[in-house]
Amino acid sequence: MAKCEEGYRCDVCGQQVEEILDSDLYLRYVLGWVDPETLHAATERHIRCNPSLAQYIDDPLFPSIFVEGDFDRRILDAGFVHERSLLVTRGWKRLREIVERNMQSVVDYPLPEAAKRWSQ
Repeated sequence: MAKCEEGYRCDVCGQQVEEILDSDLYLRYVLGWVDPETLHAATERHIRCNPSLAQYIDDPLFPSIFVEGDFDRRILDAGFVHERSLLVTRGWKRLREIVERNMQSVVDYPLPEAAKRWSQ
């Protein structure tokens, strides 16, 4: 991951986002929430620096994140939380797959439903 070989800086903490597994930008991209045409210009942050999204990753390899307040998944509609958790966890697992398979082409990163939506 390098933006002009300089890397991406987290717009929350200011530190480098060095790994795709820590990238909120690429997580949102694989989910289909960041358009491929704007990926290069979108802001970046660590997944953990976006706790409202990170709290939906349910994987033993990702430490649990909790949000206090109105967006705490523990007080939201159970159906919404279930669906969002399934999707965001799939997205995070896709980031792991990208690393494990050493995928080079960013066009191959999105989940199938996001890729299909953009190809239409």
